[in-house]
Amino acid sequence: MFDISFAEILIIAVVALIVIGPQRLPKVARTLGYLFGRAQRYANDVRSDIRHEMELEELKKLKTSMQEITHSFGNTVRQEINQLQEITETPTATVSVPPLEIVAEIKPSVESHAAQVEPAFQPESGLDDATRKLKHSAGNGVGK
Repeated sequence: MFDISFAEILIIAVVALIVIGPQRLPKVARTLGYLFGRAQRYANDVRSDIRHEMELEELKKLKTSMQEITHSFGNTVRQEINQLQEITETPTATVSVPPLEIVAEIKPSVESHAAQVEPAFQPESGLDDATRKLKHSAGNGVGK
């Protein structure tokens, strides 16, 4: 702690024995030990108080930062709610549905045009040609 060697402590003890005397030396040593212990307890109390104050200061900073975060979050939520209310309050465009009479008039004309359209590919005629060619080649002995 004080970086005092054993030899130095021994010299201090011999000088104290000579100066104080052998009868009063135990009482002085007890008193010094008591005062030294009391000084250590006081220093430890001061250290713990300082540590406690530092922790309180950190907690206060954390509290203020959390309050700022919750305040900003609350403002954001309020803004979003206001935007949603504005969206729901604006009138929407109405879609007009044609009357059933017009739909009934259009349907037959579309069906008649669909019946007039012929398919571009006719698989039956292409299949007949291919079948004839196969029969003809099988009769000639090709592939035997």
